[in-house]
Amino acid sequence: MNETILIVDDDQAIANLIEIYLLNEGYEVIKAYGGREALELMKRKAPRLVILDIMMPGLDGLEVCRQIRMDQTVPILMLSAKTEDMDKIMGLMSGADDYMAKPFNPLELLARVRSLIRRAYGLNVKANKNRSADIMTFDSLEIDKATHTVTMDGKPIHLTSIEFGILYMLASQPGRVFSAELIYEHVWNEPYSPTFTTVMVHISKLRDKLEKDSGQKWIHTVWGVGYKFDR
Repeated sequence: MNETILIVDDDQAIANLIEIYLLNEGYEVIKAYGGREALELMKRKAPRLVILDIMMPGLDGLEVCRQIRMDQTVPILMLSAKTEDMDKIMGLMSGADDYMAKPFNPLELLARVRSLIRRAYGLNVKANKNRSADIMTFDSLEIDKATHTVTMDGKPIHLTSIEFGILYMLASQPGRVFSAELIYEHVWNEPYSPTFTTVMVHISKLRDKLEKDSGQKWIHTVWGVGYKFDR
């Protein structure tokens, strides 16, 4: 499989437990026990996924996530003993792709890891003769499914795999309203949790990135129903 995963947790027992399960699945593992060490490893090792604890002394997981997101879209799975919805929202707003509360089921963690890697890298395909079929263009916005990239006026917009999945789903059928439940089940490929505001948070981050330079609103909320893509 040859996929390197970075585990960041100041609790060495938990880091070691996660490592055992990942190694058994064929992943390569590197570990950091603090935020600054994690950022150094990010520069040197370029892992394909990060499992990141929030509550760490010094540089906590939220700040580590924010710094990674300044220039990288690597999938990030956050772990925390905190279980309140606001803590989950803070983790997602800082740039995480997914969130699990401690204590967690290691088999569920493996399933989340596989899903994040598949979403982040599985959409990349070899170029084909009909490349235009993989590209959607809306005025200055271009969405390329084959290369998993988005550009605005030719400038790249760095989206996480979740953000790209949401945008591609909405843009595939402009004007159609998708419920949060449908978006979650399609993009995350798991049953929707009605008490969790994951979709709302990711849509908010996606809007910020799309509207930052253009000032044009692409994703609209239809209150009480869901979201739609429209020019």
